[in-house]
Formats: sequence, structure tokens, C-alpha cells
Amino acid sequence: MSGSNLNAAQLRRVRKAVGSVPFALMLGIELDDISSGTATLALNVRKELKQNHGVVHGGVVASLIDTATAFAIITLLEPREKVTTVDLTISYLRPVTGGRLRATAKVVRAGRRVFVTSAEAFDKAGKLTATALSTYLKL
Repeated sequence: MSGSNLNAAQLRRVRKAVGSVPFALMLGIELDDISSGTATLALNVRKELKQNHGVVHGGVVASLIDTATAFAIITLLEPREKVTTVDLTISYLRPVTGGRLRATAKVVRAGRRVFVTSAEAFDKAGKLTATALSTYLKL
């Protein structure tokens, strides 16, 4: 995790968030890289994350992307501010069967109340597996 352009408070918030999302922990989501307005998270594909045809379940990909977009936004929030997902639109481009699945997200627009993000997911070979757009509302 680089976090090179984040201040100390932002880095503390990110580090705390990494270990405090039970669902993300269950999926094995890990923070690979973060900077202001961007985040890259990843998980190692395992049998429990696949559907009955041997590919990673779409819900796993969606959860990884949703978590990555949330972390990209966290870097832009004030200490007590929170957001929640309003919508998430994903285009699945190719199946993932193993290795490490990585999602990179960026904030496209940060408004007073609404954040728009985009994300891309990549397989172990670096091939694009999904794209997404998401909207978040500041609580």
C-alpha cells in the first residue's frame, strides 16, 4: 500500500477500514494500493468463491469492485463522513477461473453529496474481466 499522497489521518482511516469489513474479510479482499481518489484491491480465487460451472461467482466480482470503489472514495472524505452505494452497474467481460483477481477503482466525480466511480477488474494474466460504474451517496 503506497498511500504516498494521503495524510496521516487518511492513512489511519484506510488501515482501520481494511480490517473492519467482515464480508470483505470473509472473501479475502486485500488492499494492494491506494492514493487520493483511487484504490486497488484484490483477492485470491478459491473453490468457495466459484459457482457450479467452475468460474468465480459474479457476486464475488461485484463485491470486490464495490469494495474498491468505496476505498477510492474514503481517501476523499473528511474524518466523520460516510457514504453508501446507490447503484452499481457491472459488465462482465470474461470468466475468471483461478489466480488473483484485482479491481482498480477511481473517483470520476466527487460532489457535495454524490460520488461517481469507475472500476475495472483484471485476472491473473492482467486481462480485463469486468468494468463497472457506481454511484455513492454521502450520509
